[in-house]
Amino acid sequence: MAEIRAKLAQIDPVWDRICDEARAAVREEPLLGGLIHSGLLHHPTLDRALAYRFSLKLASGEMSEQILREIADEAHASDPEIGQAARADLVAVFDRDPACHRFIQPLLFFKGYQALQCYRIGHWLWQQGRWDMAYFVQMRVSEVFGVDIHPNARIGRGLLIDHAHSIVIGETAVVGDNVSMLHSVTLGGTGKEDGDRHPKIADGVLIGAGAKVLGNIHVGHCSRIAAGSVVLADVPACSTVAGVPARVVGEAGCSQPSISMDHRLSEQA
Repeated sequence: MAEIRAKLAQIDPVWDRICDEARAAVREEPLLGGLIHSGLLHHPTLDRALAYRFSLKLASGEMSEQILREIADEAHASDPEIGQAARADLVAVFDRDPACHRFIQPLLFFKGYQALQCYRIGHWLWQQGRWDMAYFVQMRVSEVFGVDIHPNARIGRGLLIDHAHSIVIGETAVVGDNVSMLHSVTLGGTGKEDGDRHPKIADGVLIGAGAKVLGNIHVGHCSRIAAGSVVLADVPACSTVAGVPARVVGEAGCSQPSISMDHRLSEQA
């Protein structure tokens, strides 16, 4: 039984597809051969490739690639959920972002996906009580990708952060599974209060570009927040809110707004 489990663990259709796409990309653009081999084909698993990317992107004069690589390898080895979430995030980007045509694109080129995977290492560090190292990861992710996620925030699987410019997610924020958000989204507080002070985003929510969700409020599952809205109160499930301050303007319009990615408001709204 143990041998069967070990063989099953080696089956990874996501990684197999990534490697096939990577080999094809090298044939099509040989000048990217070094980048693709070092970033993808040189590694035996997606987890190892992600650890390499983490160390390459976040290394600086203050912290070497070798140290960061050891941290990332340890995180992936001790918590398989990090790799599983990375796969779900990758499929989410491929399914929902019309600019994504291959699995290798987020891994190599999309800062939203890469920033999210780096956050997941920082979150693991936070859970281990290694708070200063987690803060270092947060700082470098913000500097490199323009995405500022506190390592104590809790983020589920299947998150798409499209374009990912100027994203802020606060310390006590919670983001559920299969959420989609556009650039310049803030999940923040409303003042200097301490404690539980950031939004709780349920599963399947779609958050439009520039939206600000502030305070310890709950955004119900499969709801939509229109671009540019400022949300200061709870949002009912399966509804659409818009405006400053945001108010309910109608139903969500479909059963899975974060997957359909339809940001348009109905004429009735």
